[in-house]
Amino acid sequence: MKPSVRPAVPTFSSGPCAKRPGWSLSALDDAFLGRSHRSKTGKAKLAEVIERTRAVLGIPADYRIGIVPASDTGAVEMALWSLLGTRPVDVLVWESFGKEWATDITKQLALDARVLEAPYGQVADLNAVDWSRDVVFAWNGTTSGVRVPGADWIADDRQGLSICDATSAAFAMDLPWHKLDVVTWSWQKVLGGEAAHGMLVLSPRAVERLESAPPPRPLPKIFRMTKGGKLIEGIFKGETINTPSMLAVEDAIDGLQWAESIGGLPALIARSEANLKTVADWVATSPWISFLATDPAVRSCTAICLVISDPAVTALPAATQEEIAKKIVSLLDREGVAYDIGSYRDAPAGFRLWGGATVETADIAALLPWLDWAFATVKAEVLAAA
Repeated sequence: MKPSVRPAVPTFSSGPCAKRPGWSLSALDDAFLGRSHRSKTGKAKLAEVIERTRAVLGIPADYRIGIVPASDTGAVEMALWSLLGTRPVDVLVWESFGKEWATDITKQLALDARVLEAPYGQVADLNAVDWSRDVVFAWNGTTSGVRVPGADWIADDRQGLSICDATSAAFAMDLPWHKLDVVTWSWQKVLGGEAAHGMLVLSPRAVERLESAPPPRPLPKIFRMTKGGKLIEGIFKGETINTPSMLAVEDAIDGLQWAESIGGLPALIARSEANLKTVADWVATSPWISFLATDPAVRSCTAICLVISDPAVTALPAATQEEIAKKIVSLLDREGVAYDIGSYRDAPAGFRLWGGATVETADIAALLPWLDWAFATVKAEVLAAA
């Protein structure tokens, strides 16, 4: 039977993600609009984002934090083009964005690089990483539903830099800053902020690389972090390279204030992990569905990726399986109980539920019976038509 309880908030998109509970446009009433971001108040707003971020995430005082253009993609590209070239590179790939970074490094930058790749749902062989090289990886695979199983594999005595794309991990997972030299993410993920702005964190080792080994290539203005061989410190104090949206800045401040109000990072992590557990408990009792990541140690608590495992469906041609998954997504969209839950376009056919901290566990729990109903409905239709 069709379930009677609906999610109060049916937004399960993996980016832009659900707004924090209780959010409304009134949260932006204090936005600094129609004024220069370079004015005293404008810079203070930007600096507030940086310092609240430092406090919530526990970022060390000697790490620089900058607001940069073009979301997480812009932040990663700044790091790759500005920092790589001194050493060979290991690139770890287990989802689509890691593959993009590998393409940049091997084809655009044409560096001496090894690509250590794993299929969707798995993590590459971390024991094969060579820490005499620079290492580029995603902490959490937004499109594959996997995350690294901790940080023991990152060498404390590494010679190269660890460059971590943490766009769907920051604020939902514990990032060990002493193991990370460059970390990037965007506002649009775990705290549900507006898009187009990225965050870039640099360790003292990364700053030393920037100042001592300028990249052997021309850089566009929005990538330049040094001048005259010295770090442009203003970038990391709220003096952004280009003009930011002060409306988005206000929204970022609101998200950070909410994070502080519920107990900071431990509470954010707990909310995301509770969402994953709710899905895991359901999968354990639902014979038609499975996690894309078969190893529980690497399952993401933010980008929760699922595949249909019902034998009657998996026996069908791949195109038919994909059709069934898409029909389920469309049916739930029409019912208004789940939006944007289809797998990423390059990933195996299935579903991707965002479980970040802004998503209420009660809404995840309310959605799951709808998935059971939609699967039964679509399966019956497809098999009847076969």
